[in-house]
Amino acid sequence: MLNDVLVFTDLDGTLLDHHTYSFAPALPMLHKLNSINIPVIPNTSKTFAELIELRQQIGIEGPFIVENGAAIYIPILYFKTQPKDTTSRNGYWVKEFTKPREHWLSLIDELKGLYSGEFKHFSNMSNTEIMTATGLSAKQARLAATREYGEPILWLGSASIKNKFVQTIIDLGVTPLQGGRFLHLSGECDKGKALIWLTKQFKKERDVKQCTSIALGDGQNDVAMLEAADIAVRILSPTNAPPILTRQTGVFTSQAYGPSGWTECLEKIIFSHQQFN
Repeated sequence: MLNDVLVFTDLDGTLLDHHTYSFAPALPMLHKLNSINIPVIPNTSKTFAELIELRQQIGIEGPFIVENGAAIYIPILYFKTQPKDTTSRNGYWVKEFTKPREHWLSLIDELKGLYSGEFKHFSNMSNTEIMTATGLSAKQARLAATREYGEPILWLGSASIKNKFVQTIIDLGVTPLQGGRFLHLSGECDKGKALIWLTKQFKKERDVKQCTSIALGDGQNDVAMLEAADIAVRILSPTNAPPILTRQTGVFTSQAYGPSGWTECLEKIIFSHQQFN
């Protein structure tokens, strides 16, 4: 068995089923990891409000990373000392990596004349529109709309105009990230940088030279996290090809979809001593 393991996981399509958002197939593994004190750390495009609710449902505690690496929330007193460069808010130590949502919304407003009718974004979509675009319930859609650090774009136009739009926003200092359904606009933050920062905090807390980070994800917006971790796990998706990685070693790809693949791979890597390539 590996020592000082940290499990960083994407949610939609990885720990949660792509179509139903169920995590039921992963429950036995979640209980198994909890019993040996291996933390499961969500690293997701979801918001703080969504994570508060989801963590309770799933039964996981501890730190979590929101909005594609924009911020890390660590429950106060989870570590013995408050990490540097964090603020205290709502019972959490918060590490921010980017500017607030309002900054990115102001840039989007500048472009609406140039790209009229080509896209919608969360702050100007009704709750029903968000529900239709995401498959979320009314309550889940409201929580998804409470973003703090970035803005999801639902592209309606052609691919060629989208390419021009992406280049325009890059020139304005935006770092766009294509998720499964949305183009996420934020600053120069990503899931990988957040994983590296939080892993360092765990090493300080545990007074160890090495923590083994395992990252699991199913989409292109998980690439930075998968590249940064010690072990990368690509979860098979029913809707898109596995994320393309540059690394050649320490990569595992599931045979099953979503939470079933999540369980399958963690069983092999942590508990079965199976070799991977």
